[in-house]
Formats: sequence, C-alpha cells, structure tokens
Amino acid sequence: MTILLDTHTFLWFVAGDERLPVAARKAIETPENRVLLSVASLWEMAIKISLGRLMLAQPFDIFVRTQLEINNIELLDIKVSHLSELLQLPFHHRDPFDRLLVAQARVEKVMVASRDTVLDAYGVQRIWD
Repeated sequence: MTILLDTHTFLWFVAGDERLPVAARKAIETPENRVLLSVASLWEMAIKISLGRLMLAQPFDIFVRTQLEINNIELLDIKVSHLSELLQLPFHHRDPFDRLLVAQARVEKVMVASRDTVLDAYGVQRIWD
C-alpha cells in the first residue's frame, strides 16, 4: 500500500508524538508500504517556520533531508495532473494544503494518513485510528 502523509502526521511521526495513533504509526513503519510526503507539506512547514508557528531542532533543509532518508519517505512532487484535479474539488475544506493533498491522493490513488475527518468527504481512503 502507498500512504501520503499529512503535514502533522509527518511531524508527529518523526517526533515520536503520542498523538499519532498506533494504527497510523504501524502503517508508516511497515517496510512493505511506500510512504510519501508532498512538496506541499514542505511548503506548509516553511511558511509556519517563517511565521514562528513551527520550530525544528535542525535547520529546515537538514531536518527534511535527514528525516526522509532515515524513515524511507519519498517526496511527491506537485504535478499538473494534481492541480487539474484540485480545480475539480468541491470546497468541503478551505485549507489549500489539505486540498492539494486530497488532489494528489486522488490522482495517485493512494491513502492519506491524517487526523482530519473532513478529508473523508472527498472519497479518499484515510488511515488514522
């Protein structure tokens, strides 16, 4: 199975945060599963860092590179097909980053690891509990 991580899921996973449910953590840690992180999540993190709403223990580029490597997480680029899908989505959710993750999940036909139940309205499979 292939799993696309929501931004908070990625951050909680790499931090060992207890808010990440066991089922989600196990799915991410299963070696047979392919785990993706969208470039949109990196963009969201960079914005939050610049606004002082997120702090990392390392410089951003080192943190990202290290966590992707040690956790075997692949970056998912933003493709034109993702943006075309985004244009078709109803506004169940107003967060532009989450909407892009939904579009990516739909185009790539992957599951999303997220606590955000609003994503269910888009018909994507969500891993959490």
